[in-house]
Amino acid sequence: MKTEKVLTEKQTLFLEALMSEECRGNLRKAMDAAGYAKETTVSSVVSSLKEEINDKASMTLAMNAPKAAWGMVDVLNDPSSMGARNTVSAAREILDRTGLIKKEQVEVKNTGGAMFILPPKSED
Repeated sequence: MKTEKVLTEKQTLFLEALMSEECRGNLRKAMDAAGYAKETTVSSVVSSLKEEINDKASMTLAMNAPKAAWGMVDVLNDPSSMGARNTVSAAREILDRTGLIKKEQVEVKNTGGAMFILPPKSED
């Protein structure tokens, strides 16, 4: 079982600010909003919060998945609308990253005999 990492108040403020409308992922702005000194390097803050930053980014994508889905539906309803191609492209990327598109499944059937999975042939 994974133990919960205890964050400092500044780290918590930084993570909240990072995904806010004001900062929109801008690391330096989020650091300023959290009260870090100007001399503090971005890498020193980010290195200890990589997992939490990835979790926040993943959550942001998940929160926007419904909007992406509706964007695709809107293009279906009006395919000639301005920016339809860009809407579909952006929506596809968001939905793909949240796991809603391109679910690939590999089905392997065995009739009871031995099965070996070999590495690909080298091109020597």
